[in-house]
Amino acid sequence: MSNTFKSQAQPNLSAIREFLFADLPLAEWKPRDGIAAKVEPWTSFERANEALTEGNREEAVEALEGVARSIEFESRQILQAWHALRELGVQPPAEIAKQVYGVVLEVHLNEGLDILAAYGDHSARYLNYSGKLIVWEGANAVVDSYIDELLRASQGIMEQIGPWEGDRPAPPPKNSARINILTPLGLHFGEGELNTLSTDQMGGPIIGAGARLMGQLIRSAQEGG
Repeated sequence: MSNTFKSQAQPNLSAIREFLFADLPLAEWKPRDGIAAKVEPWTSFERANEALTEGNREEAVEALEGVARSIEFESRQILQAWHALRELGVQPPAEIAKQVYGVVLEVHLNEGLDILAAYGDHSARYLNYSGKLIVWEGANAVVDSYIDELLRASQGIMEQIGPWEGDRPAPPPKNSARINILTPLGLHFGEGELNTLSTDQMGGPIIGAGARLMGQLIRSAQEGG
């Protein structure tokens, strides 16, 4: 896009939140414009969806694996492909199963829900409870370093936690926070009161890294990128 940042007034944050986790049903994972639908990896997702509609599991798996094993596509596209593959009974190789491709931090303040999402391709989103949205799709060494810090902190606890079994939960209750870690194996998360989570041995470094990234995104948005 032409600008590194987009600031929007009153977007549908609930709808945007659903796309941050890259775990939608395959039929719902679609681009927002017709042009994007004609290029990869959208064409592979469409091919997989059509194959499943026709009862052709093998072709669907082939199309999805082409996306999941690529290093060229966005992190969310790769995560979505692995989500669909797991639904078909295909598990990721052990060497990448718990690799962190994205982190979504949710903090439910008295005023409302704040969400920060960051991904391995150095894209990021900040959804403020007021309804404002920051979209980061650019390349900036400072922002990249903060994203990397957040992903490293999250990767550091992966051997100590297991994947969530079941549907992704609704946003956390008021005065609490949730750390969502996105991997080919699925969602891993920890949740608690914000003050408790911020001082936790495992959660504290992640919350701190997220706060620094959020601050940098806001500063960059105010400066116009």
